[in-house]
Amino acid sequence: MTGVCSTRNVGLVRSLGADQVIDCKRDDYTRSGQHFDLILDNVRNHSLLANRKVLNPGGKLVMIGGSSGNWLGPLTRPIAGLRLSPFMGQDFAMLLARLKPDDLAMLGDLMRAGKVTPVIDRRYALSEVPEAIRYSEEGHARGKIIVKVQ
Repeated sequence: MTGVCSTRNVGLVRSLGADQVIDCKRDDYTRSGQHFDLILDNVRNHSLLANRKVLNPGGKLVMIGGSSGNWLGPLTRPIAGLRLSPFMGQDFAMLLARLKPDDLAMLGDLMRAGKVTPVIDRRYALSEVPEAIRYSEEGHARGKIIVKVQ
């Protein structure tokens, strides 16, 4: 498994189990000569075509989240990918989460068993929500931001 992250997160991504880590501040995975079976795109720094070039035949690009802007903004890239998918020999998909209580219980079981490692960047009290939102909007969180409700 290959992880792509900024310089400050290289150690974190290695500790989560990546066999190889590409520092996006120094190298561009779309120009590395490597090819991938699966790309989970959390950041959207590369175009669909750039990602397509590094996908193996039959590979899959999963776009997670979306861009800021109007409410349709997050859907524009995934829809474009889905429209191209039948012609490319590769799959483009979008991940939308609809968690149910059973899903959360299973996730909790996986964390307790050490099979999933959550990364928590910061914790805030409910009274600190404006500060938590400001921190989140800066875009530099290294994990999840937790708001504790008493």
